[in-house]
Amino acid sequence: MAKARNQDALVVARVIGDVIEPFTKSVSLRMTYINNREFPNGSELKPSHVVHRPRVEIGGDDLRNFYTLVMVDPDAPNPSEPNVKEYLHWLVTDIPATTGASFGQEIVSYESPRPTMGIHRFVSVLYRQLGRKTVYAPEWRQNFNTRKFAENYNLGSPVAAVYFNCQRETGCGGRRTIM
Repeated sequence: MAKARNQDALVVARVIGDVIEPFTKSVSLRMTYINNREFPNGSELKPSHVVHRPRVEIGGDDLRNFYTLVMVDPDAPNPSEPNVKEYLHWLVTDIPATTGASFGQEIVSYESPRPTMGIHRFVSVLYRQLGRKTVYAPEWRQNFNTRKFAENYNLGSPVAAVYFNCQRETGCGGRRTIM
């Protein structure tokens, strides 16, 4: 039931469709930001909670399998006009199964989400690689295309995906009065 709920959340949020094609989850992907608490798909996280790269744990059963983790914002620079979509926030390759992103190669450094307008979806997609050192960094972050990237490196369908929503934090203080 949890598997169906996970897929349903990705469909409802248009992650499946906008970023990736339908897939069957075959590996666990756990991401935590604050207090080491896992967030369910569709959670609302504040920019101040996602300043530092998340802790990522990947399942699997064979250390000889390697994975690529892609994190994108399909709503950049704003959800009404996402003309730089997808924006690449993080890319880690050569992650051995049963470990985490810290055991892989960070080939595009983590850039914390800082949406300025609207609610943005931040999508992390996990792919199984054909072997080590078979995936390389793109030339730029803007207009990244997760599907084309996976196709270029023969990554096949995703094996897992998670997403959270994030929007600009409101200013501090109360109502301002002009005199």
